[in-house]
Amino acid sequence: MGRKWNNIKEKKASKDANTSRIYAKFGREIYVAAKQGEPDPESNRALKVVLERAKTYSVPKTIIDRAIEKAKGGSEENYDELRYEGFGPNGSMVIVDALTNNVNRTAAEVRSAFNKNGGNMGVSGSVAYMFDATTVIGIEGKSADEVLELLMEADVDARDIIEEEETVIVYADPEQFHAVQEAFKSAGITDFSVAELTMLAQNDVALPEDAQEQFEKLIDALEDLEDVQQVYHNVDLGE
Repeated sequence: MGRKWNNIKEKKASKDANTSRIYAKFGREIYVAAKQGEPDPESNRALKVVLERAKTYSVPKTIIDRAIEKAKGGSEENYDELRYEGFGPNGSMVIVDALTNNVNRTAAEVRSAFNKNGGNMGVSGSVAYMFDATTVIGIEGKSADEVLELLMEADVDARDIIEEEETVIVYADPEQFHAVQEAFKSAGITDFSVAELTMLAQNDVALPEDAQEQFEKLIDALEDLEDVQQVYHNVDLGE
């Protein structure tokens, strides 16, 4: 699964370089999670996941608090959760998750991004079956063997544990997100280099240089859309 971690690093680096955009997306996601349940992360697991993810992107507390207070205040602003599936250059596969208050606008914008960048929209289910919902949590300061022992002691199952450079990456089922984090926290580890609930491709593909350049433009165009929260794909972007 090493290549998959490369893709996550690439996406995270891209988002880190666009802080105002990622902060706005997290603000919306936090608001939706808080509004759908209790605005308390201890009793709202969806909100807790979003807040843990937000920490790895250094989202300011002011943005987090503002989104939660907005939900507490009974705002009438509502968002639909949508998933689009499509194909990029050379048959590459893309999943787009969005939160929107205007379904027609979002659908048109996503379709346009695909069409203008060598891709096309697919029907529901045309791509998602080639991806697995996955918890991905990374830490530093431990070896893969130490992490395995720590998880075993906490009775937490992992799909895979990969050690790359100074980071150990744990891949687990999506429902294990909190269990993995709690196992680390019980061992005094509270800083995570990555903490994601993501969609990982079962098989990554490599594209020729010209197609990869076009593919990266497609991903950038999709991620630039205001309503798009996450973009997943099956292309190995390399180092």
